[in-house]
Amino acid sequence: MNELTLIQKIAVWALPLLFAITVHEVAHGWMARRLGDPTAHLLGRLTLNPAKHIDPVGTILVPGILLLLGGFIFGWAKPVPVDWRNLRDPRRDMMLVAAAGPLSNLVMAVGWGIVMKIGLVLVEGTPMLGMPLVYMGGAGIFINLILMVLNLLPIPPLDGSKILSGLLPPQLAMQYNRLEGIGFFILLALLATGVLGSILGPPIYALRRLIFALLGL
Repeated sequence: MNELTLIQKIAVWALPLLFAITVHEVAHGWMARRLGDPTAHLLGRLTLNPAKHIDPVGTILVPGILLLLGGFIFGWAKPVPVDWRNLRDPRRDMMLVAAAGPLSNLVMAVGWGIVMKIGLVLVEGTPMLGMPLVYMGGAGIFINLILMVLNLLPIPPLDGSKILSGLLPPQLAMQYNRLEGIGFFILLALLATGVLGSILGPPIYALRRLIFALLGL
């Protein structure tokens, strides 16, 4: 996408990014409701309206800066509230609630791959329609795979940490969860040193190759 102007890049990335983080959060709330916790539903967070989920820093500022810098583009929305006390089996169910977000990103990545496939079919006859679909589909695959792999890292409060916490013995899980207060700073340090990109890159590109192979892209 290096041939695109900044405005074109924003236009290409905006919709996939908004969908990626919005559906990710709704998936958490939807799974929590299925397992007995109606908190997100009662607060009106089970909606695809991005305005209900936008975090000014995580949804707008951070992705915008990363787009300008040309690195990995990721962001986050306002977390959907989950009250573990309402869940039928809190330890197991919190794992399922956490896993629902990254799983939704995988499904969306495949969906954007289908959009890209349609764009490639249209590009010869109607390039004005086909090319935007190709670019947007490619962006959708990439951003969703980034969010999926990033959120599966076992760094509190990312989803991967909640899955790991449910697998640990209760006492060890309590000690592990105390890292949540510094988790954001760990991520910043990994990002600033370039280690985060090294961790995320291989699984992201492997999954992208798999999606391309499955869809014949």
